[in-house]
Amino acid sequence: MERSHRLDTICVQAGWQPKKGEPRVLPIYQSTTFKYDTTDEMGRLFALEDEGYFYTRLQNPTNDAVAAKIAALEGGVAAMLTSSGQAANFYTIANLCQAGDHIVCSAKVYGGTFNLYAATIKKLGIDCTFVDPDDSADVIDGVFQENTKAVVGETIANPALTVLDIGKFSALAHKHGVPLIVDNTFATPVNCRPFEFGADIVTHSTTKYMDGHAMAVGGCIVDSGNFDWEAYADKFPGLTTPDETYHGVVYTKQFGKKAFITKATAQLMRDLGSIQSPMNAFLLNVGLETLPLRMEKHCSNAKKVAEFLNDQEKVEFVNCAMLKGDRYYDLARKYMPDGTCGVLSFGLKGTKEDAVRFMDALKLCAIVTHVADARTCVLHPASHTHRQMNEEQLREAGVTPGMIRLSVGIEHPQDIIDDLAQALDQV
Repeated sequence: MERSHRLDTICVQAGWQPKKGEPRVLPIYQSTTFKYDTTDEMGRLFALEDEGYFYTRLQNPTNDAVAAKIAALEGGVAAMLTSSGQAANFYTIANLCQAGDHIVCSAKVYGGTFNLYAATIKKLGIDCTFVDPDDSADVIDGVFQENTKAVVGETIANPALTVLDIGKFSALAHKHGVPLIVDNTFATPVNCRPFEFGADIVTHSTTKYMDGHAMAVGGCIVDSGNFDWEAYADKFPGLTTPDETYHGVVYTKQFGKKAFITKATAQLMRDLGSIQSPMNAFLLNVGLETLPLRMEKHCSNAKKVAEFLNDQEKVEFVNCAMLKGDRYYDLARKYMPDGTCGVLSFGLKGTKEDAVRFMDALKLCAIVTHVADARTCVLHPASHTHRQMNEEQLREAGVTPGMIRLSVGIEHPQDIIDDLAQALDQV
């Protein structure tokens, strides 16, 4: 696609450009393997000397078309689909770090991501320091170490709805010669393109708004191509020194701006194999085609619902950066002037049991372990997504015992409000 094309057009047409007589709709290449005529042709693929397809664990035409579309949406040079958003977040770190390294991460992140960085990668010898994203640059600067290799945050934190100051975090990361990784799942590139504000790598749980219909779990990593790995070669030997598992290839020298994604595909996907299935990629592509339409409706509905909740006596607080007076309103206007997302969180006055009683009384809004699809759904983070955290960790993540996460769908807004109102009457 031409770079001059707008996001709406990219969502519909990028990635798959059929030639004469080819299918208008992206085909599902439901094949594990691909045929070649000579041994040498296959050998050159294994040596990373030629581009092409030989095994779906490494590359597949359906997946590559969808990855190319997401890269175009974010304004990146290359992307890779993964089996889930969690796999994407793990691969970004594993692609840069090894035992003995360190990362800095916003404490306001999805509970699964928090646990991944607080516990799981620690078992692999990689340490993580969590920071309050609202702290001053000077305070956050103080946690960097000589072995720090990356900084991580979420555009809009799940479920605290904290808006990340991308410019502040990118400046800090670059001051220390490391990339900023931003999980852009909630905002999507329709509402925010982190690369334009200094981020270097973007991740997504494509399971959420990009798919949009709760049909296919998936993830994606997008590289901006802007970070100069060679300038900090000593920090990133995996990218800048020979990979003996590929006959000494140096990714930065052979693949230039696509070094990060090439290494993630050729090395990590080869060895760990968290691929997205071609069928899921196909479903994801269908969702992407309507992403701008849905995000506009999600945001419009969420703002109306947030305004309703904000006026209710039984509601203690509402977190929605589209509300005037919200502590992140100004940051949201800076980074997401057209809207944030359809997810908001709020707390009822009273106890955890009151929150549970309210949720159980809902009829239209479903209690599900999901967020960001066409249907309105609700969840209790302290009991569900963040259940593994202790009280101190819950406070750091911005999760209170009575907090309710509401993912506003694309139904008629008054029907959603009516359901919330009747449930509030029962508390």
